[in-house]
Amino acid sequence: MSDSEIELKLAVDPSDLPRIESLAELGSGRSTRKRLESVYFDTEDRRLRARDVTLRVRRQGSHYVQTVKAARERAGGLLSRGEWEVRVAGGEPDLARFGDGPARDHLGLLAVEELRPLFASHIERDVRIVTGGNGDGTAIEVAIDRGEIRTSEGAVLPVCEIELELKRGERRTLFELALRLAESVPVRLETRSKSDRGSALASRTPPAAAKAAPVGISGDWTVERALEEILRCCIEHLGANEGAALEGTPEGIHQTRVALRRMRSALTLFRSLLPEDQHAWFVGEVRWLAGELGPVRDWDVFLGELLPPVEEAGIGGAKMAGLRIVAEQARDAAGRRARDALLSRRRAVLALRMGAWIEAREWRRQDVSEAAADLFAPIEDFAGALLDKRHRQALRRGRGFRKLDAEGRHELRIALKKLRYACEFFQSLYEPKPVARFWKQLSALQSALGHLNDVVTAARLLDGVAPEGGGMAPDGAGIVVGWHGRGVAELEPRIASRWESFVASEPFWARG
Repeated sequence: MSDSEIELKLAVDPSDLPRIESLAELGSGRSTRKRLESVYFDTEDRRLRARDVTLRVRRQGSHYVQTVKAARERAGGLLSRGEWEVRVAGGEPDLARFGDGPARDHLGLLAVEELRPLFASHIERDVRIVTGGNGDGTAIEVAIDRGEIRTSEGAVLPVCEIELELKRGERRTLFELALRLAESVPVRLETRSKSDRGSALASRTPPAAAKAAPVGISGDWTVERALEEILRCCIEHLGANEGAALEGTPEGIHQTRVALRRMRSALTLFRSLLPEDQHAWFVGEVRWLAGELGPVRDWDVFLGELLPPVEEAGIGGAKMAGLRIVAEQARDAAGRRARDALLSRRRAVLALRMGAWIEAREWRRQDVSEAAADLFAPIEDFAGALLDKRHRQALRRGRGFRKLDAEGRHELRIALKKLRYACEFFQSLYEPKPVARFWKQLSALQSALGHLNDVVTAARLLDGVAPEGGGMAPDGAGIVVGWHGRGVAELEPRIASRWESFVASEPFWARG
């Protein structure tokens, strides 16, 4: 019986498996082949799933092993969780075999009679151990899995992945090995366990989008520890939405872009503490991926928020129907571009390099300086200055607000987003009520400016899909832009009032 596992999963195309199995990075040792037949159990109301607990019974050769896996701790793409195993007599769960202990505690008040088989996995696994070449004691179990997940209703999901599990050594070595594999064969960081994928298949629900989890920073942390936590939260937010983004759901695309913006904002927030070459590479790659997802998000806003009110008003008639067809075709093309980027080797390398960067604290590899020394200062002494900087930038962008053109207000909106993300990162350091009051004013202003930007973006999008050689936007485009442009004009006094209220508000970090 073990009590923990730390692993990294890489999805791979089946056609690339022969190349992977021959890679020098996986060593020359003999591999062991196993046939794993696993059945996953839960109650009718999915109580274990709600608690992020997995219960399975796996047949291994001539015997059966019952496993409980506890709620997961994700850290930059790594999956770390408690794991408890016992042998059982057959293919059905026997909860009494766990006795009194952590495994039984995670299962909660659960009777074996309540359990039902939800799905099964049928996996051929080749296992080998990769050890560190410098005698550091590192040992990583490399499992190459191919097979399928199957529900009792007959739904099937193919599985082809490499699972790297740390047996001994530092967690960064998992990323380093994964990066070496990615340099040789196209792989993708798989953030979902087989249990996650099987549960979604059994419930017939597409991957759900997820908002960012709160960042819990303590005042006695160093700046470096806060930076690590913020970046890990950004990476987990990104990974949590990858399934929904690959499905092309509007909210999945949106939350993926939010995760990327938060990540870029965090990197820029701490820029003075990071080596310039490291900062430039990561920001450049994050900007690239966000840019690949930008067009599909813009079309989602147009089709989901800007076009429907005009259609419902009955204005434009057949022109609106034609415009919807053109917009949906453009959205499909943008969606394919976004999916290609998410599945690309470049995206995989970004995820793996950032995970390794954080685990190894690569930013420490810089010349000694006053800025570098700030990494070890208390974050409580540092957060206020960072928030002040973002706040001043926003106020500067908004000077002469009533006379700002669309481009000026766009720049202001970006500055306010950066301020908002900084507030999200550090809000746990401050009293909740002042944070909530400031947040309310900031959100209202952002929302108003966001609608203005959506209208400007829609005009640009529609010009971009003009018929070849026609030099004009599709029929009906001017109606939609004009409709919302009038609304923006009517909202102008309210937007200006919100800006003035925001300027006059007291920042929560300045109290006392």
